[in-house]
Order: sequence, then structure tokens, then C-alpha cells
Amino acid sequence: MSVELGFRCSCCGRQHDELPFAYGALAPAYWQDGCEGDPDSVLGDEQCVIGGEHFFVRARLLLPVTDAAEEFEWGVWVSLSEPSFDRMTQLWTDPRRTSEPPCFGWLSTELPLYEPTTLNLKTRVHSQPVGTRPTVELEPTDHPLAVEQRTGITVARVRDIAERLLHPGGPASS
Repeated sequence: MSVELGFRCSCCGRQHDELPFAYGALAPAYWQDGCEGDPDSVLGDEQCVIGGEHFFVRARLLLPVTDAAEEFEWGVWVSLSEPSFDRMTQLWTDPRRTSEPPCFGWLSTELPLYEPTTLNLKTRVHSQPVGTRPTVELEPTDHPLAVEQRTGITVARVRDIAERLLHPGGPASS
């Protein structure tokens, strides 16, 4: 997802054609290289199990953008209890899944640019229509990510995120 606004990067001085409005993690923060050979560990596109006892689902953490028509999206992983994971798996292709109450989870993605860490923030995971990843609602705390989810961000913040992710350690990161 991106907006065709383009932007001049304050780090490299180049004009970028699009401003990305989405970034994502390929695996939960707890997935390690050694998990790949473990028969009790599976990393799929939408779900993950580690050691047969830790259960994760891929989800979307949305931030309203106050001066744009679309939302900003962090693609994240959330850990669920085994019963919640089993229920979500059972209803994966069932259109009635949208009537399920949200389930509790722990954010299992360390998003860059946030202090303190985003790992283990409390969440509510909301099922969406079949074919759409669940959404994540953070507990309303004073964590900067939770504040951004409640109050929104601006296109300038989206541009700042893009610059800082494109050029880690550059001028926009300080």
C-alpha cells in the first residue's frame, strides 16, 4: 500500500515516487533460525507455531492518518492462547468469523522507531471477513504506538517513518 504523493527524502535528497503506507514483519520476533528444523515449529504466511506451544497470527495494526484518506498499516504478529488460536484456525474460512468477539493477544513484533519496545503490548485481535487479516487494537496506554493508534498520525509522520526505515541511522533517525 502506498500513496502516490511521492516525497523528497531529507536523508538522501532523492525524490521517491511513492510514500509507503504499510510495512510488515515476515515472522514473529520469537522466530529463530533454529526453529526451521523443528517439527513442532511452523512459519506460514498467516500463522506460526513455535515449539508446539507458542501460537501466533499475522494481523494489521492500523493507525488513522488525519490528513489522508487511507490508514497507515503495520503488519504485525500477535501471540494467542492455544484455545484462541485453535478457534481462529477453526473459523479461518468461515464467513461467520466476523461475529466472533475479539480475543486477547500479546504484540509479538518489535516495530522500529518506538521506545520503549512494542514487544508484549496487550492487544485485542478482531476477526475480519475471510481473506482479510485480523486487526489489532492496542490496550489504551501511554505507549507511543498506542497513542498514535488512538489519536492518529499525519502524512508528515508517515514520511518520517519512510525516511527512517529507508535510511537507518540517517539524519531523520536522530
